[in-house]
Amino acid sequence: MGKNEFLTPKAIANRIKAKGLQKLRWYCQMCQKQCRDENGFKCHCMSEGHQRQMQIFGQNPHRIVEGYSEEFESSFLEHMKRSHRFSRVAATVVYNEYINDRHHVHMNSTDWATLTEFVKYLGRTGKCKVEETPKGWFMTYIDRDSETLFKERMKNKRIKLDMVEEEKQEKEIRRQIEKVEQMMTTAATDPPLQAEPAREFKMENGVKIGFALGSSSKPVEKEKGDTSRVVFDDVENESNEEKKAGSSLKKNGGSSGKSVLDELMREEEKKKEMINRKDYWLHEGIVVKVMSKALADKGYYKQKGVVRKVIDKYVGEIEMLESKHVLRVDQLELETVIPQIGGLVKIVNGAYRGSIARLLGIDTDKFCAKVRIEKGPYDGRVLKAVEYEDLSKIA
Repeated sequence: MGKNEFLTPKAIANRIKAKGLQKLRWYCQMCQKQCRDENGFKCHCMSEGHQRQMQIFGQNPHRIVEGYSEEFESSFLEHMKRSHRFSRVAATVVYNEYINDRHHVHMNSTDWATLTEFVKYLGRTGKCKVEETPKGWFMTYIDRDSETLFKERMKNKRIKLDMVEEEKQEKEIRRQIEKVEQMMTTAATDPPLQAEPAREFKMENGVKIGFALGSSSKPVEKEKGDTSRVVFDDVENESNEEKKAGSSLKKNGGSSGKSVLDELMREEEKKKEMINRKDYWLHEGIVVKVMSKALADKGYYKQKGVVRKVIDKYVGEIEMLESKHVLRVDQLELETVIPQIGGLVKIVNGAYRGSIARLLGIDTDKFCAKVRIEKGPYDGRVLKAVEYEDLSKIA
């Protein structure tokens, strides 16, 4: 019986069958030949072309198998990097996506007999983070590109520079506080100014005038004269103003120094607020609430999760607390979570950005909270009014 023609139903059916994926055990990697059944694979193994390829394989089998293994591993990791670079996915899902290409390197020609062995190998060599769960093996790609490492180093460098800048600001504040306290103590211990003895000046017209500098008494006129009155009016007014200012400072005592200190602290708070107030607030390790209505159909709306990774400052990888699914959500569709009183929170924005604090109280009318900083350069400081959006619960 002759071979089926090109447009006959039988020939079309054969081409359709050959187009899809077939069983792995009936594939010959050396000849790159996929057989449809066991009988076809047996006939292929008896063919002259296959025999020639097997002779080549017999000359150096280890080198050929290692070459196929390296090619399979590099192609698999390339697909993982391109499709699931920042995600935690099942190994079977990645493998099924990889073998969709008919011309991929098949696993029966590599050092690994099963997918589980290959996944364990990736975990041992540190190329992927693998974990075994009741639902199977899950993988997370570890990005070791030079660009990523460079970005990570730059990020760590910026964090260190910010910490150094904060320490400098703290030292400057302490220095100014000590200076003000020193001024207050010196002002309190200095003795009052002694009045100078009265002096007399003789004018050309023979009029004598007596006055005392720094004393509370008024200038004494020995003899009245219009000229003397005009000359010393300004001097008397200035001395009276100085006396009034000095008496007010003595009455207030330390309150003037305290007001100066408060003013310095307020200015420093404003400066830190301007520096640390950003338009992005996501931090790793905080609990957030998903407010995206687009995810309501999948059951994620108003559900809580933990930020496991921040991508490009504005996007977070969220691991849901109930389902353990990992989502990638923009910060516009997320909301901070306030814990119970006494719980730990992270200040995610504002002057004390990045500090860990303990929640002391909540003001529901003003939508703010009272916290005490537990860790960081401002340890022990109490903040009376921090907005809800500027702090979130720590996982």
